[in-house]
Amino acid sequence: MAVKIRLKRMGAKKNPFYRIVVADSRAPRDGRFVEELGYYDPLKKPAEIKIDADRALNWLKNGAQLTDTTRALFNKAGLLNKPAAENE
Repeated sequence: MAVKIRLKRMGAKKNPFYRIVVADSRAPRDGRFVEELGYYDPLKKPAEIKIDADRALNWLKNGAQLTDTTRALFNKAGLLNKPAAENE
């Protein structure tokens, strides 16, 4: 099963709120997912990002792929540019 770490859109019309989830790549955007890793609220100033770092890095070690948007969020949260010793 090919797994991706991606965003699931929540919230009302013109009031987006996203959950960062691990999902099968064939599942629909807002459909079934395997695990929830955190959330992203773009409407707050500054945008609020909360990610469970341990679980996220574990999924990345096991072969989960990041989408472009989640890669940018992980960089902003400082998860992808940690030294290799901390990632293990």
